[in-house]
Amino acid sequence: MADTKSGDINTGNKSFSEFIKGFWKENPVLVMLLGMCPTLAVTTSAINGLTMGLAVVFVMTGSSVIVSLVRNIVPKQVRIATFVVIIATFVTMVDLFLKAFLLDLSKALGPFIPLIVVNCIILGRAEAFASRNSVWLSLVDALGVSFGFTVTLVFLGGIREILGMRTFFGMSVLGEGFEPWVIMLLPPGAFITLGFMLGAKNLIDRKMKERKKY
Repeated sequence: MADTKSGDINTGNKSFSEFIKGFWKENPVLVMLLGMCPTLAVTTSAINGLTMGLAVVFVMTGSSVIVSLVRNIVPKQVRIATFVVIIATFVTMVDLFLKAFLLDLSKALGPFIPLIVVNCIILGRAEAFASRNSVWLSLVDALGVSFGFTVTLVFLGGIREILGMRTFFGMSVLGEGFEPWVIMLLPPGAFITLGFMLGAKNLIDRKMKERKKY
């Protein structure tokens, strides 16, 4: 009985570790610098970042589960091609859903929804993790990484929206006295904001390492 409980605790700890790593330690944007095209292009507002992030959550979790299920029956010679087909299926579902029910957001995100098919975050997790682990761990890993991606996009889009339009999710947050920074809605604004976010994360990591020494 003790061994069973110990095994359950270890499994739970591993699952939690796999989930939480995507938010900080292995954040796809702030650490691995993956998925830069949608990160920089669509984050002119928080809602755009949230929509793109949730689309990635759906595609990544669905494809990771399927890849894990078929990992032992797919020949190595067609492994990558099979993964791309699986991912493309989920991307098509998201794209059609947005066009049917959220047309304005679909237009705002433009070609970046279909381009999720070749997003290196999703294909990378399918190849590096889902194809080598159980369905449960693949699901947990996909949720952690994709939610970490989503939070980053919302944060980035939120900063740009607040400074560029004085709103957050369409709601006014800064008074008329604040002059919007138009640059935040342009490509340079995305690079500048992301640069500050990367710098802040590196600074926090360095401070945490210094504290551990004492």
